[in-house]
Parts: sequence; C-alpha cells; structure tokens
Amino acid sequence: MTQTPTPRPLALVTGASGGIGEEIARELAARGFDLVLVARTLSKLESLGEVLRVQHGVTAHSIALDLSDPAAPAHLEAEVQRRGLVVDVLVNNAGFASYGEFWQLDLDHEMRMLQVNVTTLVELTRRLLPGMVERGRGRVLNVASTAAFMPGPLMAVYYATKAFVLSFSEAIAEELRGTGVTVTTLAPGPTESGFQARAGMEDSKLVKGRAIMDSATVARLGVDALLRGQRVIIPGRANQLQALSPRFLPRALVPGIVKSAQAHSH
Repeated sequence: MTQTPTPRPLALVTGASGGIGEEIARELAARGFDLVLVARTLSKLESLGEVLRVQHGVTAHSIALDLSDPAAPAHLEAEVQRRGLVVDVLVNNAGFASYGEFWQLDLDHEMRMLQVNVTTLVELTRRLLPGMVERGRGRVLNVASTAAFMPGPLMAVYYATKAFVLSFSEAIAEELRGTGVTVTTLAPGPTESGFQARAGMEDSKLVKGRAIMDSATVARLGVDALLRGQRVIIPGRANQLQALSPRFLPRALVPGIVKSAQAHSH
C-alpha cells in the first residue's frame, strides 16, 4: 500500500513582499512550509512565490491586500477559507513607521500605522487562533522591535505599537500554555530591510554608522525561535543590551536618551 504523503504545514506571512517578511517566507519555504504570502503588491508576491516553488518545491498562494484597510483581516480569513487552506503558522510581520515630532506628523498616516501594526495584528491572531487551539497545534510569530522596550520620542506611535505587540504576545503566550499553540515575539534592532528609508530616518544617529543586521539573519533566528516555541527573541548581543538597559535606568531619563539617539546626525 502506498502511503499518502502528509500535507506540508502552511504558514501565512504578512508583509511578505520585502525585508524581514520576505526573508521569513524564504526561511519557512526552505524548511518545507507551504505559504500564503500577503502584501499590497501582487506581482512581487507572485514572483517570490515562483522562486520558492522552483527552489524548494513548495506551494505559495499570493493574496494582495492593503492591511491598513479595517476590512482586510476578515477578507483575508474568508479568502484563506475559500481556497480550502488551514493555517498552521501565522507570521504577523506587516508594519511601518514614521519619523518626526508627533504633533507635526500626518494624522492619517499615524492612524494607518496603528491599524497595521496593532489592530490588524490582533484581529488576524484572534481569527486564526481558535482553529489552532482546536487542532492542538499551531504557532504565531509577531514581529515587534527593540523599540518595544522603551518610549521613543521622534517615533512615538511606532514605539508604542511595538510595546503593545510585545505585551499582547507575552500575555496570550501564557494563556495558551498547554494547548499545543505557541506565540513568539521577534524583536529585532535596526535591520537592513528598506524599513528605515520608508520611515525617513536614514540620517538618524540610531541607524547611521551602526552595524546593522541583515534581514536574512534576523529571519533565520526568528524562525528558529518560532519552531522552538520560544516566547521572545532579540537577535544580536548589542540589541539585547539596548532592549534590556532601560530597566536599569531611572525611567525619567530614558525618553531623553532615546530622543538624542534618534535625532538626525549632522
């Protein structure tokens, strides 16, 4: 009797068209996961999917969505169900930042950032977790940042969104203990991913002249931690020190230190 091959596990990755999200998709494909790739640009997702199919023999489904649209998570869940797919791993990677004094920044941009970085992440997690718990297996990887560990003047909303992601993820990881479902938070420092350019912060002292990790390394460490069920992973010793140092400083000093680190270098 020939055995039916077991279907490959399926991972859904948001923000998969570039940067850390793309590298996480590559890393998961290399480890035998089929993929649902989600981002705004269909052509980028399809070309990545084709590369992964050729390199690793996996199936990649591309779904183009703007995750700043409040209706996007429900659409995504419905589309996944329509295609008859069961998500074993959810990677909430989509996110963006802005740089400048909060009171001067574009309000619509800040509200879209909250939608993508916080609301969409929470809603997608809530929509996909019950099925995982029911099946007794599943993994969630939420991408935060070393920004999660401190307030961030000049990137106030972005830092606050990442603090939310860390707190939310650690809390539900504990709730899910013993269910077979794990939640991992990946908290990278500055990473070569095009992220800084989009946020308009290439000249900030935080980024300039600093040894920045590459997206592929961050993705590999993140996927390792995800598959181990580790709760929080901060890639790189310097980033670990940066994330943990605020807890040893008087809280009143931390915003000033971060602000001066983020100011444009001249």
